[in-house]
Amino acid sequence: MDIRQLRYFYVIAQERQITRAAKRLHIAQPPLSQQLKQLEAELEVSLVERNGRTLELTEAGKVLYQRAEKILHEMEDLVTEVKETGVGIRGTLSLGSVKSCFPYLPSKLKSFRDEHPLLRYKLQEGDTSSLSESIRNREIELAIVRLPIDSEDFSVVHLPTEPYVLVVPDGWSDFAAGRTSVSMSELEKIPLLLLHRLSGVGQFEMILEECRQHGFEPTVICECPDVTMLLSLVSAQVGATIVPKASLKDRHDPGLRVIAIHDARIQAEPAIVWMKERFLSVAARKFIDQFEPVESLQ
Repeated sequence: MDIRQLRYFYVIAQERQITRAAKRLHIAQPPLSQQLKQLEAELEVSLVERNGRTLELTEAGKVLYQRAEKILHEMEDLVTEVKETGVGIRGTLSLGSVKSCFPYLPSKLKSFRDEHPLLRYKLQEGDTSSLSESIRNREIELAIVRLPIDSEDFSVVHLPTEPYVLVVPDGWSDFAAGRTSVSMSELEKIPLLLLHRLSGVGQFEMILEECRQHGFEPTVICECPDVTMLLSLVSAQVGATIVPKASLKDRHDPGLRVIAIHDARIQAEPAIVWMKERFLSVAARKFIDQFEPVESLQ
């Protein structure tokens, strides 16, 4: 059994059909079928069973698939590491960011590009839950997210915490005129538009719990994972929102007023995350080193 056979079997297992697997591998169907038969003969087990026009993995096939996936990924990491050792930092750095954390990136990317002009970037936006899945699936190497993150599979570099602020329409003169801060209790009757992850627990649940700690149930009229959409709705006077202060950095949205919440106990916790015990490219490691961590958990 060699790497080529493992790769052939891995693609067959994913596609569940010899025809589709052969097309994906850019080889003819008969030689691929023969490679599968040879692999089964060598291992003296059946790896797949036919179910109509599709293939189902046997228990032995499932074991081989899991191990093959790990081995093939390790081979990819090895090739990357060797190439980087030989030619320095080049290729593509794939990273993600929660939209409200994006202000952390422009200056870092600018200075990093100045140092490493041969490097290209693949940038993906999403909420914490979707970006963590993208890291697991090797679509990106690392991401800047908002904690909490619901897994112990990730290494974390904590960045400085940020206060949450209230953002209201500038047209709410009766509420906002001359105000620089409010108390949580003043938000009880205000229609709120809140950030909510596509899945998992995050800022939405933290804000709800903070309101309850101050003795009231908030009036939430809209939930959305995109801070830009929420701020547009606030500007249109649909309601108010509560967001991390850093998400407003360098924004000049008309019709918005930002007010501090002086007795809120919650803080937004940005962090850089990546998979534990997985190879990180030199580019990814050096990019993480640009940030000054509050605390590192390996």
